[in-house]
Amino acid sequence: MRTIINVNENWLFIKDTTDITRRDGETLSLPHTWNATDGQDGGNDYFRGSCLYVKTLDKAELPKADRYYLEIRGANSSAQVYVGGEKLASHDGGYSTWRVDITAQVQDKTEIAIVVDNAPNDRVYPQMADFTFYGGLYRDVNIIAVNDTHFDLDYYGGTGIKVTPEVKDKDALVEVEVFTTNLQNGDKIRYKLCDKEGKVVAQAISEDKKQIFTIENVRLWNGRKDPYLYTANAEIVRGEKTIDNVSARFGCRTFKIDPNNGFILNGEEYPLRGVSRHQDRLGVGNALTKAHHEEDINLIMEVGATTIRLAHYQHDQYFYDLCDEKGLVIWAEIPYISKHMPTGRENTISQMKELITQNYNHPSIVVWGLSNEISIGGSDEDLLENHRILNDLVHEMDKTRKTTIAAVSMCKMDDPYLQIPDVVSYNHYFGWYGGDTSMNGPWFDKFHETHPTIPIGCSE
Repeated sequence: MRTIINVNENWLFIKDTTDITRRDGETLSLPHTWNATDGQDGGNDYFRGSCLYVKTLDKAELPKADRYYLEIRGANSSAQVYVGGEKLASHDGGYSTWRVDITAQVQDKTEIAIVVDNAPNDRVYPQMADFTFYGGLYRDVNIIAVNDTHFDLDYYGGTGIKVTPEVKDKDALVEVEVFTTNLQNGDKIRYKLCDKEGKVVAQAISEDKKQIFTIENVRLWNGRKDPYLYTANAEIVRGEKTIDNVSARFGCRTFKIDPNNGFILNGEEYPLRGVSRHQDRLGVGNALTKAHHEEDINLIMEVGATTIRLAHYQHDQYFYDLCDEKGLVIWAEIPYISKHMPTGRENTISQMKELITQNYNHPSIVVWGLSNEISIGGSDEDLLENHRILNDLVHEMDKTRKTTIAAVSMCKMDDPYLQIPDVVSYNHYFGWYGGDTSMNGPWFDKFHETHPTIPIGCSE
């Protein structure tokens, strides 16, 4: 059975260095950002560079296991991992989970050094936007101890289990697919689907890595009215022994985004009115605690929101969990924002793969955002091709959800990039940067007249 050990405490932090041998810093605990103050003072001159985090693991304090993975849930915006002085991995993208197999380097005392870098470059998004690109190890860091045979930990930070419900009349067909590493002959997968109270509603044991179950008289995930969640559990079984286990909560719902009638949830019109949320706060930067996330979701619920745009990057898994529980409809996106970089295409692809792989099971998510205000400098062919690649990638990875973009206000209605995603939204500031609020209605009426088959929304 896997064990997850949080290692947030007692890291040595040295600012402005890539020298992994330095030990002249301060001791602190995670989550941490080095821009909690200078990233919020309005000067736009906050420190952007490389900093070092160092921690020594005591093997005696770890459970016995065949393999050990270092799990980093957020290092902004690029990072390199050294174990025992040996470089094992690097990662570009500051908002997703990623893991490093450190098994071969684990000794009685194991020194982990992580160089985190938020310096400007032309490869990793975002590079231009009206929010702070806080540097740091600003989410949890864990050690995952597993058997040689385990549910996959290597593919884009995923959980190793993928749940796809399909509502059929009063029932739901639920496809559960698992991804494994080093499965042995004779190993089987034990599947269980449980309701919110823990009662088993479907189960099977099989050598197959994909199973389809029926939940009779399914209780729907129905937004704020009734955000009902089921749980899929999977275990690798060898004889009478459980080798590894994973689980994922999921919800059963239908939705449609109609150009004339708006958002339809489980066959009924469900108006989407909400907020756009960033992951920072005064004096803390982006190094939020669970209490901060809970306060945010409670404030959003209090104003009566039914939807959140999680801007402009992948948010903490805990916040997606809260959105599932509260019944909020979610737009999730990557930080492909403001400035198209021809040298950044691979980063948009890898960040999208991480976003979908890590968040596929969340019923709250209905659209994947390809980009935000990316055409502010115009839509050249490289930008358009990047969007087509992302749009096709999303549809290949997820056949159950839609794609969208947030177009900048001055983007013309005939811009070809509006034809790429399934749904279009606009960031309009009538009455803020120009004009007045009465201009919103006529503008959206004109867009609908011009593009009667494209659902249109207001994203800012």
